Amino acid sequence: MSLRTFVPEAFRDFRTIAAVAPSSGHLARAMLKPLPLRRASTVVELGAGTGAMTQVLLNLLPDDATLIAFEINSRFFHYLKNKFSDPRLVLLNVSAEKLGRELRRLGCKRIDAAVSSLGLGYMAEPQRHTILREISSFLNHRGVFTHFQYIHGLQFSHGQLFRFNEIRLLRQYFGSVHRRVIWRNLPPAFVFICSV
Repeated sequence: MSLRTFVPEAFRDFRTIAAVAPSSGHLARAMLKPLPLRRASTVVELGAGTGAMTQVLLNLLPDDATLIAFEINSRFFHYLKNKFSDPRLVLLNVSAEKLGRELRRLGCKRIDAAVSSLGLGYMAEPQRHTILREISSFLNHRGVFTHFQYIHGLQFSHGQLFRFNEIRLLRQYFGSVHRRVIWRNLPPAFVFICSV
C-alpha cells in the first residue's frame, strides 16, 4: 500500500491508526530484533497496519510457528488478507482489547513474543490497561514484548493533547522495560523492550 493510500486513511481514522506513515524498515528492525523469533511457536502482532512488520515477522519465524495479527481498521485488514497468503498468519479484524478471548478461542495458552504498533496514548485508559494486562498474562517467562511510541509522546484525553508517559505505564505490567530511540522513522520513535 502506497504512502498516498495510507495517509488519507490515517487522517480519516487517526485515533485508531495513530500514525501518519507506515513504519520504516529501521523501526521494524528495532522492534523485532529483541524478540526470540527463531525459536518461537506463537507470536502476536497488535496493529498490523499495512504489514510493514508482518512481512519481516514472517521472514524470521520458523516454518511451524503461528503469527496472530490484530488489525481493527477494515481497509487495512482487507489489504493484508489480499497481500499475505502465508498459512502461518492468522489475521483478525478485532480490537486488541479482545486479545485474551481470541487467544483462548484459538487454543493458545502462551505466547513467545508480541509486537505492538498501537497508539496507546490515544486510547481510553481502561482499554490500554486491558491490552497490557492481557499481553503480560499470556507472555511466557522468556518472552519479550516490544512497543513503540512516537518521540513527541502525545496522549489524547478529554478533547486535549498532553505528553504521555508510556514507560511508567509499561512498568505497571512488566518487570523489565528498556527504551531506545529510532531517529530514522517518520516521526522518530522510542522502542520499548519489555519482559515479565
